[in-house]
Formats: sequence, C-alpha cells, structure tokens
Amino acid sequence: MVRYTVVRVLATIPVLLGITVVLFTLLRLIPGDPTHAILLAMAEPGADISRLQDDITALRTQLGLDRTYPVQYLAWLGDVLTGNLGASFRSGTPIVDELMLRLPATLELAAAGLVVMLLIVVPTGIVGAVHHGRGPDRVLRVVSLLGVSMPSFFLALLLMYVFSVQLGWLPTFGRGGPAHLVLPAITLGIGMAGGVARLLRASMLDALAQPYVRTAEAKGLPLQSIVFRHALRNALLPVLTASGLIVGGLLGGAVIVETVYSWPGVGRYIVDAIAGRDYPVIQAFALMMAVICVSVNLVVDLLYRVVDPRVRVGVGA
Repeated sequence: MVRYTVVRVLATIPVLLGITVVLFTLLRLIPGDPTHAILLAMAEPGADISRLQDDITALRTQLGLDRTYPVQYLAWLGDVLTGNLGASFRSGTPIVDELMLRLPATLELAAAGLVVMLLIVVPTGIVGAVHHGRGPDRVLRVVSLLGVSMPSFFLALLLMYVFSVQLGWLPTFGRGGPAHLVLPAITLGIGMAGGVARLLRASMLDALAQPYVRTAEAKGLPLQSIVFRHALRNALLPVLTASGLIVGGLLGGAVIVETVYSWPGVGRYIVDAIAGRDYPVIQAFALMMAVICVSVNLVVDLLYRVVDPRVRVGVGA
C-alpha cells in the first residue's frame, strides 16, 4: 500500500507539469493583448489606442511580456514552485490574497450545490434502477436528460424569474443570509445531478443483476435491505471514480452561477480576469482547478482499495 501510494503521488508530478505547459501556451494563443485591455480601461472613452504605442511598449516591459515564451514560462513556473502565484496585471495585488478572499464564498456555494446534487441523485438513481423500464424510470430519465441539456445560465434566470420576481420568496442577487444561497445552490446542484444520476442508475442496474443480489432475494430479505445494504454500496464505486470530475464540475459550474447571481466568489473574479486578459489570474485559477482535480483523483485511487477489497493494483503493491 505504501509503495502504491508513493508511485501514485510521483505520477501526478508529470501530469501537473504537462498541465502548466498546455495552460501557459493556450493563454498566449488567445487573441488580444493584455496591455491594450489595461490601457483601454484607463483611457478616456473613445480614445485612440494606436497613439499610446509608447505606453504599450513600456507596459509590456513592466509586465514582462516582452521576454521570449520560454523565459516567461520558466519564470512563472519558478514562482509557482515557491508558492508565488504572481500579481494581477490590472490591480497589481497578489493573486493569492485575492483568491483567499473569495474562495470561502465559492466553497460555500460548491458544498451547498453538492448537497442539492446528492439529494437528487441518490433517490433518482435508486428509483430508476428498481423500477427499470417502468413509468417512474421513464419519467426520471426524461427529467435527467433535461437537467443535462439545460444550460446553467438559463436555469438560473428561470429560477430567478419564478421565485424572486414572480413569487418574491428568495433574494435575486448577492451573498447574505441562507436565503441568498438557495437559488445558486439549486442551480449548481441541478446542473450536475443529471449526469451523475444516470451514472448511478446504470451502476445500480449492474449491481442488482449480480448473483449476490439474487441470493439475498432467495433468502427472503426485504427489498429495502437488498438495495441499501447490498447493491448501493457497490453501485457507488463508479460514482466515487468520477468524483474528480464531479468536484471539477461543481467548481467550474460555480463560475457561471456566481456571475449570474452576483455571488462574490472566485468565479466572478475569473470572468473579469478573462475579459481583461489578466494572464496571471487565469493561470492561477486554472492551475488551482487542476491541482484540486488531480488531488481528488489521487485520493479516490487510494480509497478504492479501502472501499472495495477486491481491487488490487499490481503485484506486491
């Protein structure tokens, strides 16, 4: 187990290194110059940016954008390895400080969205599998398909119109009391629930077809005991495998949800950074997301051997 853990941890190093190369390269391929965006934000409306060529050159030198690509990448990678994510091109404030200021709001929204997702996924997956091919299963499959197909921003606007504008039950924007969290959490949870519910349903169908379930039925065990004590535990393994994608989807989906609901989290900060071509902020956020997803997948790999004793990876691992 120790050997396997060390090997898996070491295997994440080239993965993260490759992510930094791809991330840094793709950002430089995006059309637009961050110096133009910064100077346009500072200039008077209607100003001719072509007359500010000297300012553009000076700003590019100040930001280090006049250096070659390898030099820029190695300088950024060296800072990242020392825990320095750099400073924002626009505000000049350290990115770590900005992320730490906004991260609690994003984590709060992601945790609430996860709760909503689980409240939808578990009953939906179980009912769909138990009533396979019958009315409840067909209805839930259609609902799941709608959940997967509906864009988060459209669902957010729909919920706002119904529960905030028409009924006046919940606030529309901002972060305050628990009532402010309801609509963003529901939007985020529903957006993730459709795909995960379909995965759990398929896994439950496979588990219910196993010989140990038929043995339990032959012994006369009640359906509730068979489903929850025998089938559900094994059916959760594929969902556990996909937990890295689920966590990434929750945090990534929070970017859109936070923008629509004016939730003061990391998402709105990143959207503003993308609009302003703020490379260091975009790089820091994407790298943080990559580290979270890789870390979750690593933990899942290690927990798999605990959750399912049948799993053995390699000889002598």
